[in-house]
Amino acid sequence: QVQLVESGGGLVQPGGSLRLSCVASEIIFSIYTMGWYRQAPGKQRELVATITSGGSTNYADSVKGRFTISRDNAKNTVYLQMNSLKPEDTAVYYCNARLIPPGYTYWGQGTQVTVSS
Repeated sequence: QVQLVESGGGLVQPGGSLRLSCVASEIIFSIYTMGWYRQAPGKQRELVATITSGGSTNYADSVKGRFTISRDNAKNTVYLQMNSLKPEDTAVYYCNARLIPPGYTYWGQGTQVTVSS
């Protein structure tokens, strides 16, 4: 069974930093596009950042310049370094793995990030 396990969430003050990690199993990690998404209560899930198998990255405008996504294929792990955190970054952050084509997609359980005001 495919498993994505996130860690690293927590409570931080505005301007602080966190690093999220996601370890994948039961997929050929190196060929998947990996991503981080987030969802706040009452809001839609939104894309935060993605990284392709070749290392190309894409970021939501709201996090560009503050967050960095990276991957370590030898460790089957994708990271999200979050700096200069703002209260509006508060959400559950989900790890995603996808292979398009054919459209396979998998999700982690989520990790809570709370940025105090």
